[in-house]
Amino acid sequence: MIDTGDKFPDFNLPDQNGKVWSLADLAGTKAVIYFYPKDDTSGCTAEACEFRDLMPSIKGAKVMGVSPDDQKSHQKFEKKYDLNFTLLSDPKRELIDKLGLWVEKSMYGKKYMGVERTTYLVDENGVISKAWRKVNPQGHAAEVQASI
Repeated sequence: MIDTGDKFPDFNLPDQNGKVWSLADLAGTKAVIYFYPKDDTSGCTAEACEFRDLMPSIKGAKVMGVSPDDQKSHQKFEKKYDLNFTLLSDPKRELIDKLGLWVEKSMYGKKYMGVERTTYLVDENGVISKAWRKVNPQGHAAEVQASI
């Protein structure tokens, strides 16, 4: 599993507007890259809205949310909640799998596979300076902001 001190893996993923992003696009700036299970669900919405609300005070860092949802789903999610940051679409789980974030989960006794809610703070050189695993979406954006 990739963790603090490791180089963040390269990727080529489209955002909600169709622009394809790679790690090279983030060179020279800090990035908050957070992974969440699904657009427009309660926990994912709470987390996204907290990042949205804190964006004016997150100086010097690019914020990106990543989920397996497609571009169209991201567009609806962005519009519905007036999100002000990039959402990357990873339906084939290329980056999610590289990071080991596709895991077995359990809800109401039922086991299923899904994204482990995780956030990485990546430095200007593409190295992970901090990682948060099994994140509680409530209050998480403020925790990340304090670390930047």
